Amino acid sequence: MDLQIPALKAAYANGLHPREVVAEVYRRIKARGDDGVWISLRSEEETLAGLPDDPDLPLYGIPFAVKDNIDVAGMPTTVACPDFAYLPERSAPLVDRLVGAGAVLIGKNNLDQFATGLSGSRSPYGSVESPLVKGLISGGSSSGSAVAVSAGLVSFSIGTDTAGSGRVPAVMTGTVGLKPSKGLVSTLGVVPACASLDCPSVFSLNVHDARTVLEIIQGYEQDDPWSRRFDRDTTPIRKIGVIRGDENWTEVLTRLEDLGYELVDVDIAPFLEAGRLLYEGPWVAERWSVLGPFVEAHPESLHPVTAAVLKSGSGVTGAETFRGLHRLRALMAETRRTWAAVDAIAVPTVPRTFTLAEMAEDPIARNSVLGTYTTFANLLDLAGIAVPAGFTSAGRPHGVTLLAPAGADGPLADAAERFHTGRAGATPYRVRTGRTLLAVVGAHRTGHPLHPELRALGATSAGLAHTAGAYRLYDLGDRPGMVRTTDGASIEVELFHLDAAGLGGLLTRIPPPLGLGSVELDDGTHVVGFLCEAHAVADAPDITGYGSWPGYVNARP
Repeated sequence: MDLQIPALKAAYANGLHPREVVAEVYRRIKARGDDGVWISLRSEEETLAGLPDDPDLPLYGIPFAVKDNIDVAGMPTTVACPDFAYLPERSAPLVDRLVGAGAVLIGKNNLDQFATGLSGSRSPYGSVESPLVKGLISGGSSSGSAVAVSAGLVSFSIGTDTAGSGRVPAVMTGTVGLKPSKGLVSTLGVVPACASLDCPSVFSLNVHDARTVLEIIQGYEQDDPWSRRFDRDTTPIRKIGVIRGDENWTEVLTRLEDLGYELVDVDIAPFLEAGRLLYEGPWVAERWSVLGPFVEAHPESLHPVTAAVLKSGSGVTGAETFRGLHRLRALMAETRRTWAAVDAIAVPTVPRTFTLAEMAEDPIARNSVLGTYTTFANLLDLAGIAVPAGFTSAGRPHGVTLLAPAGADGPLADAAERFHTGRAGATPYRVRTGRTLLAVVGAHRTGHPLHPELRALGATSAGLAHTAGAYRLYDLGDRPGMVRTTDGASIEVELFHLDAAGLGGLLTRIPPPLGLGSVELDDGTHVVGFLCEAHAVADAPDITGYGSWPGYVNARP
């Protein structure tokens, strides 16, 4: 079952009921066992009892989760510290907005304790591992939130992002991480990490879903001292400031150029210096100002690394605070030269990845490495969105983050979506340099059983498409078979970019009667795709009328 929002909406229109989705979600959660993703999970019975009954709601029946530093009425808020836990009487406004829009809350996710850390390994509820590579960190602090989406347990999740907690987990888990402009989404009902910088964030499998959720949760809240009103900036992004890097990053830049963006080399130094102020300057004292009394009263309750980070803010003086504030303003002035020349900047989401074992060797220093390109965003009042960019030759995920001044959330999402799908405006199905466009019909689609296999081969999503009206679809049991005929119809497929090595690896794993061949899309383009030998479907049920494999699977009893 594909949990992406457009797929679920289509399935509901064809007769699927939210209770069937809830049953599948809890089946998947149970199948994963104790994976460290959840701190609090609603019972299936409670979730079913609260299902929406208005199918016209914008998020009708869409399952989601929230990070456990966000209040949900009647569920404990722990911030990954059991001794800190409390039971809120009211939900955060963003939760109320989502539930009011028809979304279905499943539970609350694990995080680095007190939202302090970028690894996903600082929680008494367990370290969280990326579903993409065994032993790889999930990223943090919104660790469980990102993995819940990546593993197909929910359609989207809400995290928070102060230093990169909504972007670092995105690259580690192959998800989209949207960090709105500060103040665009209210932080009422969110336990402060660094109140002047905190932002709720969104994780999803595609940019469309992330911006759909943002439309629901954004909005001015009069009682929130950090809430801001924004005039929507609709100016399209044309010039992107970039830095140079290794071959993986060079491929990202090539893809941006293929999409028609003008790339401009920029000086990243003032951005990086601003980022270092977050933990080397007075802002760590802002964390201490909120949590210090609890830390001093309950020293045994904290993860040792978290305690060390928080205590480093206990001795910051007023003079040091003002020196930091003044230096930040000077750095903001320096970055104005960059923003006068470009509409956005593109940076690697992280400079490198780590395993859980590697993080344990030097947790503070390696946390700083993870935050190289993320910690400056909120200090410099930037909006950002992180999207996957595939896998390195070493088999590790890598990604790109696009950043622009606050208020440019819409144009940023447009650019990120074009990069993520590989589409370039008038060209419907854009092929990336050195990569093949692959049409996937069934079990390798996003949210389906064999999709992790495809991602491990380095495939990146290029969005949904439809074949020419010349194919029929059949049920082969656990997967479909698509055959070209003279009396066919248009079948929905999912497109992926895959390099030659990945395509070769995939071919060796495809059992007969399936294989790879030329598939014609509805615009006349021919791509590589999954096809079935005609003799194998002689006695198979014809499911062409459902329009797609997910449509058929979702409609089955």
